[in-house]
Amino acid sequence: MDSSQFTADVIIAGCGPTGAMLAAELRLHDVRVLVLERETEPASFVRVVGLHIRSIELMAMRGLLDRMLEHGRQRPAGGFFAAIAKPAPEGLDSAHAYLLGIPQPVIVRLLEEHAIQLGAQVRRGRAVADLAQDDEGVTVELTDGERLRSRYLVGCDGGRSTVRRLLGVGFPGEPARTETLMGEMGVGAPQVEISAKMAEFHGTNTSFTLRPFGEGVYQAVVPAAGVSDRAEPPTLEDFRRQLRAIAGTDFGVHSPRWLSRFGDATRQAERYRVGRALLAGDAAHIHPPIGGQGLNLGVQDAVNLGWKLAAQIHGWAPEALLDTYEAERHPVAADVLDSVRAQMELLSTEPGPRAVRRLLTELMDLDEVNRYLIEKVTAIDIRYDFGAGPDLLGRRLRDVEVRQGRLYGLLQRGRGLLLDRTERLTVDGWSDRIDYVADSTAALAAPCVLLRPDGHVAWIGDDQQDLDDHLSRWFGKPAN
Repeated sequence: MDSSQFTADVIIAGCGPTGAMLAAELRLHDVRVLVLERETEPASFVRVVGLHIRSIELMAMRGLLDRMLEHGRQRPAGGFFAAIAKPAPEGLDSAHAYLLGIPQPVIVRLLEEHAIQLGAQVRRGRAVADLAQDDEGVTVELTDGERLRSRYLVGCDGGRSTVRRLLGVGFPGEPARTETLMGEMGVGAPQVEISAKMAEFHGTNTSFTLRPFGEGVYQAVVPAAGVSDRAEPPTLEDFRRQLRAIAGTDFGVHSPRWLSRFGDATRQAERYRVGRALLAGDAAHIHPPIGGQGLNLGVQDAVNLGWKLAAQIHGWAPEALLDTYEAERHPVAADVLDSVRAQMELLSTEPGPRAVRRLLTELMDLDEVNRYLIEKVTAIDIRYDFGAGPDLLGRRLRDVEVRQGRLYGLLQRGRGLLLDRTERLTVDGWSDRIDYVADSTAALAAPCVLLRPDGHVAWIGDDQQDLDDHLSRWFGKPAN
């Protein structure tokens, strides 16, 4: 079909962090992108979220980290798992071993601006109402009756995804059993009073926390029981009432930065792809915010999918490359959901979970246990199954030093990269898709590594023929 009959190569439903990141990833490869966002204006509530280590690394890879740092606050990479207060282990395998607290609207704005600067189109007040597929593309009908045509459609439209529903993809899991209020606000009570009250509740009521963020600001978490109107956003008075009921005082809370309500529903899409339509972010998986992994998981979905979908559109994708998106990301999300389920159990006030929490708190004094859990939450432990090979194969490579500066600075174009310490290999035939860096001094415990655009190691070795085989596996046939 003539490309002029397509409104875009890819239509993305939803311009949250996942949709905006995916749009930018596609534009790095000159894919024509249209993003449809139901809301006419960006979200007004200022909820602070945390970018974990792996997401921070991805921002560094795309040249976005400096912008994020201007608007965020770095915090230690510890105390995430079930809110068990343990310090971050030393020597985490990253040049960016911290949490970046940043308002979610700022993340969305920066990613949307990045996508638009790269050439993506964003239309607000537009939402998908229906869709139909054929062998060449997807026809999307909007709520106002307009019809659009694209080669592919990606649903990044949240936990109540219209795209997922129209595709008939199941969303099994557990419905919400409990609901919780969370927010950031000023606290008038002195620190000694807060510490004494938290010590009183230590180990007996893990559903209630007041966690200092500095400058008199605290994160408050309280049960939502008794706050009955789910259709309305919570108010500061709701927090005061719940705090008085639990702790006997409202601690003088005031000046809220943001207030929200969430349930513990945990679900995952049965499939991430149906023909020419795919799912990413909350459209593919939802879970409670304990551990702060949701936004991070979606952004990482986008970076995994973007280059593969671009390769498919441009015609050089190896057979089944696009299917590796689901094969790689579905197990990752399933593992996150299990981790969150475990964390939610550890917040229970029942005797059994409280005993397990006490035991785990002791075990986390062991460096190996604390490190394992932090690496899991921050997603730096992920190893995709690329077959037998060294432990580094399938993992992301840290931001090592190279002659040109740092490795991640060489990945901003979203292309693959061969880092060659032997200085004798070549990517001839794939130079339109792969960058080449010869550097015998690179801080790398391997002769050569082939990196995918998402920074994961696709090959390790020093043999040209073996390299060529793996280039063909991941980046298709050579151009000449």
